[in-house]
Parts: sequence; C-alpha cells; structure tokens
Amino acid sequence: MALKLQDIQAPVSKEMEEFEKKFRDSMRSKVMLLDKITQYIVKRKGKQMRPLFVFLSAGTSGNIDESTYRGAALIELLHTATLVHDDVVDDAHYRRGFFSVNALWKNKIAVLVGDYLLSRGLMLSIDNGDFALLKIVSEAVREMSEGELLQMEKARKLDIDEEVYFEVIRQKTASLIASCCKVGAASSGASDEQVNLMGEFGEAVGLAFQIKDDLFDYGTEEIGKPTGIDIKEKKMTLPLIHALSKADTAEKRRIKKLVKQSEEKPKVVKEVIEFVKSSGGIEYTMEKMNFYHAKANSILEGLPESAYKTSLQQLVQFTIDRVK
Repeated sequence: MALKLQDIQAPVSKEMEEFEKKFRDSMRSKVMLLDKITQYIVKRKGKQMRPLFVFLSAGTSGNIDESTYRGAALIELLHTATLVHDDVVDDAHYRRGFFSVNALWKNKIAVLVGDYLLSRGLMLSIDNGDFALLKIVSEAVREMSEGELLQMEKARKLDIDEEVYFEVIRQKTASLIASCCKVGAASSGASDEQVNLMGEFGEAVGLAFQIKDDLFDYGTEEIGKPTGIDIKEKKMTLPLIHALSKADTAEKRRIKKLVKQSEEKPKVVKEVIEFVKSSGGIEYTMEKMNFYHAKANSILEGLPESAYKTSLQQLVQFTIDRVK
C-alpha cells in the first residue's frame, strides 16, 4: 500500500503545525495590500515537502529547536520569492491550479511582493544571528538562478548533453532539497561533516525527484498517458538526451527539427515520444533515477536508527512512487 504524506509526517506533525503559524506570522505586513497577497500565498501552499525535509533532517541529526523553525521559514520565504518572480518571467497565470500573484495583481506588484519575501527571509536570519543557515540557503538560491540561466542558454540550440543536463538539474532542483537537509542538520547543532553528509543525501533525493518528473512527460503504465509538455517547451530532458546520443547525425537532425516544430503539433510530439521509447530512453532514465534513489538510501543507512530516519526513508520512496 502506498505511503501517505500524512503518515510520513507523523514524527514531526506537531512541529509542522507550529511551523505553519510561525511562517504565517513571518510574512505579515502593516501594508494591507501586501498582507492580503501574502495570506493568499500561504493559503495555496503545496505539500510542504521542503519544511518536512528540514524538520526530519534536524531530528535525524540532533534536536529540533527555534533555529530549525527559522531555517524552514527562511527556505520557504526565499523559495516562494523565486516562484513569484518565476511566474512573472514565464508570464504564467496559474500555479498548482490557483491564479498566480501576477495574474491577480499584475507584474509590478508581483515583483515587489517577491522582493518583500526575500527581504523578510534575510531579516529573519540576520535578526537572530542565523548566518550559517543564511549562507546555506543563499548558495542554493544562487545555484537555482545559475541553473535556470544555463538551461535557457543551451535550450536555444537544443545542444544539452548529459553532463550539462545533470548540472542544470543539480542546480535548479537538487540544490534546494540539499539546502533543506543541510539547514535542518545545521540548526540541530550537527558537525560540519554531518551537515555536508545531509546535503549529499538531499542532492541525491533532488536528482531522483527531477528525473522522475522527466519520466512523467513520456508516460508509463504507472504514470499514465504521456503529456509531451517538456517536448512542446523544447526542454531537453534525460530520456530525449539519451535517445539522441544513440542516433546517427541525420536522425539527430531530424528529431531536433521535430522538437522545434512540436509546439502546436500533437502528431509531432507523439513521433518524438515513440523515438525516445524505441531508443531505450525510458529504461536508461529509470536506471539513473534508481541509482540516485539507492545513493540517498545508502547515506541514510549509515545514520543512527530513529523515527525521523524512518520517515526520511519513506519520504525518499514517496518522491519516487508519486504519480505527479
């Protein structure tokens, strides 16, 4: 039977509940418009995976205390700021099925709200002397920005190879989960060695998570119908990269041309998907996902037994088993 996130949260359920109140408070403003928007953001929050990684990593490494709550809030504030700005950059009107901030209040206000959230995160850390936590999260935000720009730079020519692909997803996705785990460990008083080890764990989980996301585009018996969204957006993901690496020059040129034409042509998308499947792209990608999944679990195996560790193991499995 598939694990539910609610069951995985059990060892830190009280802390997660308390965190929601503290996080809501950390976003408050005396400016009525700003307060209205930040409360809207809080109400449409997702699965709260990032704070969960923070609290479970803290519990696994030492004790959960006030700096753990601040570390989790810092990550959420800075990450939410990047999401608000991303929606402006992408001209996206929806996020998780809700209207985005820029869709409801226009771009100028959305950019200022993102700036406000960023400053709240910085001040929360500075006011409490959490400089080690601020350094970890700031490095993750820098990496996320670099990863996004690297992907944009390479996407124009569709020349992303496997090495560049892994650098992009390490920076864009894995760096954030790694920072959650490092912040959790650092807030609990863990040694630098333990903090770095938890960072390695988080990075492996993040890589497996993103590779799983890539597989959604192609569909399997477990995942359901292929969507081809990445193909339409001309994103070079691992299944396609691997399939192209096996093709001869003429076939490569033909498939890249199809990808460029795919935006409004479902038949073209279907042809690219069939090419990837017949070239072994799906099997290869699943192997890579399982490699990072195993790496994350092997790091956890070396840690002392606890309810927190068990939940982290379950959370790793949850990221691999999810169906979207």
